[in-house]
Amino acid sequence: MSTLDLNTAKTLIEAAEREAQNLGVSMVISILDEGGNLIATHRMDDAWLASIDIAQNKAWTSVALKMPTSNLADATAPQGELYGLNTTNQGKIVVFGGGIPLINDGKVIGAIGVSGSTVDHDVKVAEAAVKKFES
Repeated sequence: MSTLDLNTAKTLIEAAEREAQNLGVSMVISILDEGGNLIATHRMDDAWLASIDIAQNKAWTSVALKMPTSNLADATAPQGELYGLNTTNQGKIVVFGGGIPLINDGKVIGAIGVSGSTVDHDVKVAEAAVKKFES
């Protein structure tokens, strides 16, 4: 697979939603393609409205920087070498966990972004989708 399509995005969203339900949280789950374009966003019942933008920005950050958003946490803290990075790119860069790139044959072909709970829960839900993608 060299590109993501809507059917794949739906499958990944389903895997992520199952994990969110297991954790007892309502999430927003977004899938973007390799160009940072939205393929699908899913807002579970009662998920925070603010999480729509955050989930999409987490996915965008992962595509744009080709890394999980959690990788940015330490470097963007005060006194970190990338402090202030989140103020670039019209504020779209998210510097805490919940965004993970989707990689096929060593190439980033998209990303998932999840928001709606603690960072730990956001990461676990995103990882469930990545695990499904890799299987």
